[in-house]
Amino acid sequence: MSLIKHFFQFIFSKKFVRHIGLIVLSYLLVIVFVINYLDDFTNHGQKVEVPNLVGKNIATIKSTLEELNLSYEVVEVKYNPKKVKGTILDQDPQATEISSVSVKEGRVIRLKISKATDLVEMPDLISKSERFAIQMLKNRGLKYEVEYKMSSESNGAVLDQKFNNRSIRSTGKLPVGSVVTLIVGRNDGGDPVQIPNLYGLTLNEAKQLLSSNVGLNFFSVCPECLTKEDSLKARIESQVPSFVEETLSPFGTTVTVYANPNFVEIIEDTTDLIE
Repeated sequence: MSLIKHFFQFIFSKKFVRHIGLIVLSYLLVIVFVINYLDDFTNHGQKVEVPNLVGKNIATIKSTLEELNLSYEVVEVKYNPKKVKGTILDQDPQATEISSVSVKEGRVIRLKISKATDLVEMPDLISKSERFAIQMLKNRGLKYEVEYKMSSESNGAVLDQKFNNRSIRSTGKLPVGSVVTLIVGRNDGGDPVQIPNLYGLTLNEAKQLLSSNVGLNFFSVCPECLTKEDSLKARIESQVPSFVEETLSPFGTTVTVYANPNFVEIIEDTTDLIE
């Protein structure tokens, strides 16, 4: 019984109660500190609306995100020739106005942006047939023009491949849409031919006219033809070689035409010639 009596005396002693009080107080202080720390650390209660960045250029969004205490990182760069370089194509998380979801300060917005050019490897076309070489260029998104060179051995085969008038090795890379010049050998040269006057014709009309002239090849350039409709209505403003009456050009000549969808015909003023 004395042991139990001493135990209860200790339990209800001022010393024991004081220590229990200190323990409880310490516990409460720790809980309050942890709650406040977690609130600050996790930005509890903060709601930042994510702006819609899609369609904007990445060079213009820095100040907008800094004002909201947000940041960004580019996770993917995609080739898109229809977009200006650096245009934002997608974002994660989505804009609050679309997803109805807000974020906390310091959130990183992941972006996908565009690039205007894409590089492709130039294939090795030397000694390949003209038809095979053209198909290879088309498959890689490259354009072409063909020039013929007399050759006693390599009839119909590619002798050289050029870009901007310089030979390009097969290990080089070119932007998609670049024009590659194929130098093709010929040993069956035909008779010289008359270059027709293509001024004012549409591209289809000129192509049909040249296709009926054996020994002439057709190549068109239309920088302002942005759509199929532009190409259909474009008319030829100039050509190389130029039309010169009763002047013949070598068999196999490539006629390059320059067209414009906003073609305006120039009518020569002959009033001074009339007496």
